[in-house]
Amino acid sequence: MTDQEAAGLRVERDAGTGVAVVTLDRPERHNALTARTAAELARLWRELRGDDTVRAVVLTGAGERAFCTGIDRAAEVPQPSSPYSIEDPLLAVGPKANDLWKPVLAAVNGMACGGAFYLVGECEFVIAAEHATFFDPHTTYGMVSAYEAIAMAQRMPFGEVARMSLMGTAERVSARRAYEIGLVSEVVAGADVVAAAVRAAATLASFPTEAVQGTVRAVWSAKEAARTQAMAHAPHLIALGNADAARQAELFATRARGDGFRTR
Repeated sequence: MTDQEAAGLRVERDAGTGVAVVTLDRPERHNALTARTAAELARLWRELRGDDTVRAVVLTGAGERAFCTGIDRAAEVPQPSSPYSIEDPLLAVGPKANDLWKPVLAAVNGMACGGAFYLVGECEFVIAAEHATFFDPHTTYGMVSAYEAIAMAQRMPFGEVARMSLMGTAERVSARRAYEIGLVSEVVAGADVVAAAVRAAATLASFPTEAVQGTVRAVWSAKEAARTQAMAHAPHLIALGNADAARQAELFATRARGDGFRTR
């Protein structure tokens, strides 16, 4: 077993099409990320950056229930004592954070929530299964949605990202609504979501890769300054606004008993 497989990652490369499919492979935990998974994913993006046989990437999650549900609640992330810094293992989890400018498409096949937006937020576009849903649980559990909200603010209308970030676990955005607001570019049957993303990725991989990567970089540069400035505020907002660990655990235990939610 490779280090990537042990960390809950599966990678399949197709030399013929130039497409790599990266699968978050922890379906029993809704493909939640541990610190080890996050570190291996960052390492993988850097590896793919130098692999000239890979010209486009599809990112998905194993199973039908979830694409990714962010950081695993069982993961222990020790925090510095200083109020001026936080330890966040997901900051370097995305392809752009690792200077990968080959196109990455997300195939969302279930829940995408919370820390999943570090990943969704750094993909070129999203193809979603009909049963996919998007939500941000932070406020429900006494946490500030900062990095996640900022990432989604680059992809969604202000009112929509504000509503999703504030409504917590009380509400989920359906794939159809996500398509209507521009978060998702295509909605397909659940069984077809990875294949649809691979088809699109294969098209991109068939074009001259320098032109494709240059276009990816150009598109991202359009919002880069505002995003960078906003991200700089995030750790301070989190330090000021997060409930302490005991209160978060109490809120999580209460919600875990099965309070309802609406899907719109």
